[in-house]
Amino acid sequence: MKSKSINFLIGVFAFAAVFLSQSSIASTCVGKFPNPITDICWECMYPITIASINLITSGQEDTPNPSELVCACGNPPTIGTPVSFWEPMRRVEVVRQPFCMVSLGGIDLSVGVNAPAAGGLAKDDGTTSVFYQVHWYVDPLLFYLQVILDDKCLDNEGFDMSYPTELDPLWNDDEATRLINPDLYLFLNIPAIAACAADCVTATAGFPSNTLYWCAGCQGSLYPLDGNVGSSVGGVEASMLLAERMTAKLQREGLMAAASGPDAMCGYVPQIIMDKTNYKFQMLFPIPQTTQIAGKCCQPLGRTTVLWGAGKEFPYQGEDFVYEVFRKRNCCQGAF
Repeated sequence: MKSKSINFLIGVFAFAAVFLSQSSIASTCVGKFPNPITDICWECMYPITIASINLITSGQEDTPNPSELVCACGNPPTIGTPVSFWEPMRRVEVVRQPFCMVSLGGIDLSVGVNAPAAGGLAKDDGTTSVFYQVHWYVDPLLFYLQVILDDKCLDNEGFDMSYPTELDPLWNDDEATRLINPDLYLFLNIPAIAACAADCVTATAGFPSNTLYWCAGCQGSLYPLDGNVGSSVGGVEASMLLAERMTAKLQREGLMAAASGPDAMCGYVPQIIMDKTNYKFQMLFPIPQTTQIAGKCCQPLGRTTVLWGAGKEFPYQGEDFVYEVFRKRNCCQGAF
């Protein structure tokens, strides 16, 4: 009888240990729902131009816009005026724990899929090689907030978590990801890597260089298009790089299209090599990037994180990251 009691106690302690261990793991998944009113820097939509006339600028940066006063599209037949703005249309979260939905309030959606968790390896040069999972959301704020209705110039998809990298076998494998990223072989050399310093300068002064399309400005190399960051000095820089890589990866895979330029006036256009000047990013979590620095609260791809990223990473609840993605939109706004 005594032996049975001892076995029972051992079983209870073993169950408690497993339960507490699982609770501890689950507790690492923290987050919050972004408030679309207070957590979004709406100035990132600017400048808004109509027929090359700046309607609202608010001191924000912009890329070239069509200079025509009148535009026309064939399907459906449209005659109108060119309009340009930066549309908040996607959300990307960079997480340590697989299936931790940070921007859904910190929900753990583990479904038994064996996906690698975040990891890091310290290197002799003081940097760390790291790995994160990424979740890509369809997030057309202007549409589902009903700011503007029935406008073909806006992304009108519903909110959706459309791409979790836990289900992508290419995301954690540098060799396998070369199936969609074979041009990586052209840039595995010192001159190509060193050229990214010039991209850092142009991105910090304005917008990145599309000539150096393999670079992610001050975040280093945009390639490979996976979750392995070979040299990181912090979570903000690494997460920003992976948000940029994910954007480029989806365009490479044909899952997202460009929305600016003369060819996009009447609809979206495929773009295998991403136009890096098409995107701005704004941090939503752990600390919403709503305080303006030098008049701005979002940044183009590749801009240094030194100023805006200070104090945005901290232990436990500040080690996962969420960004809102703004895409440049040129569109023929129909008058008829």
